Amino acid sequence: MKKFFNLFYKNLFLTNRLFTAVGCCVVLFMFSFFFPWLGIIPDLAFYTLLLLIFIDILLLYRTLNGVFAKRHAPERMSNSDDNELGIYIESWYPFNIKAGIIDEIPFQFQKRDVLFKTDLKPRQRKLINYVLRPTKRGEYDFGYIRVFVESPLRLVTRRYNFKQAETLPVYPSFLQMRKYELLAISNNLSEIGIKKIRRLGHSLEFDQVKNYVQGDDYRTINWKATSRRGSLMTNSYIDEKSQHVYCVIEKSRAMKMPFDGLSLLDYAINASLVLSNVALLKEDKAGLITVAEKIGAVIPADRRPTQINKILEVLYKEKTRYLETNMEALYSTIRSVIKQRSLVVFFTNYESQSALYRQLPFLKRIAKFHLLLVVFFENTELKKLSEEPADNVEGIYIKTIAEKFAYDKKLIVKELAKYNIQSVLSTPQNLTINTINSYLEIKARQKI
Repeated sequence: MKKFFNLFYKNLFLTNRLFTAVGCCVVLFMFSFFFPWLGIIPDLAFYTLLLLIFIDILLLYRTLNGVFAKRHAPERMSNSDDNELGIYIESWYPFNIKAGIIDEIPFQFQKRDVLFKTDLKPRQRKLINYVLRPTKRGEYDFGYIRVFVESPLRLVTRRYNFKQAETLPVYPSFLQMRKYELLAISNNLSEIGIKKIRRLGHSLEFDQVKNYVQGDDYRTINWKATSRRGSLMTNSYIDEKSQHVYCVIEKSRAMKMPFDGLSLLDYAINASLVLSNVALLKEDKAGLITVAEKIGAVIPADRRPTQINKILEVLYKEKTRYLETNMEALYSTIRSVIKQRSLVVFFTNYESQSALYRQLPFLKRIAKFHLLLVVFFENTELKKLSEEPADNVEGIYIKTIAEKFAYDKKLIVKELAKYNIQSVLSTPQNLTINTINSYLEIKARQKI
């Protein structure tokens, strides 16, 4: 009995319709003092309201478990992507009800208005879908699902609490990785901005001897096979395989800068994951190195089926460090880990030329042994400031400084080119596409 009483008073709420009805009764009682002819009408209205409240409570509590709700969530969520979740709800009441559903989502989303309203018929089931977009990696804690039920009278509300507490990890953008993977398999990467690069010269990777068809390069004719078969035969070549592609991610304070809710480190992590997967699909070997004031994770290049999952798990745990990058330790690690000429994609950020000059001596050393591709970010906020018209002296000053910083970025590209270091200056939103374009261009031009 005590348990039922606690369930009753903790989960029973009054509706606006009831407050309106009570207000009408109060007005009738007030009018009865001035208009005696109203007689017992106010009393009848009041007792009728009490009876309706009792009937409403009886309708809602007659069925012990009137509704059932459960959250449908994936095993893990993808950072910076729209992740679909659902709430399954079923009514066991013998009459139509109105339900309000609150899902206690993690505090990281800073949302307090996740309320879904729906109508349910007797024994009806529904699945309500909604979307969440996380902007940070890590663990996200979900809480209760609370369902507020009203009968057709809608005078009181009964609350149901369902223990659906669970913790979901948010990984780097594996949904984006799968999208690029499917397009790469079907050779439709151009649909999302990946350029088709014209292949220069011939690859040295022999594939097979095949019949000559019109349009084949006559320089590839295999004269020995032609004399044996009595018809023209040509050698076919494919892109070189098993080349090493290393993504090196800087985790210093320069990568903490946010754009569109995500830090530069998260953009670099998402791009590294996609690039590694594309490299594996091209039958190259993908590896990973992370660095800040000390060396973080080191994954030697490989192309085993488990390699991409290993990279994904390591990237999930990476966090920004707030000290200066130890370039000497990075150079030593690259020399000791990478034994053959490889493509080294270095994700970093330079806001000024002085930041580049601090790292340039080590970048030049790395470029002596490997093909180095430096990927850094264009400051979109400064670009917007430089494009806005200046209305006063302060605006002219701000516009001039913004243009100066934007011009410094272009000078950094030229400075790197002097030492045969390739670079990609990209907005955060287009980082993945621009990085893959550069990788495919390097492959097509056989620079590794």
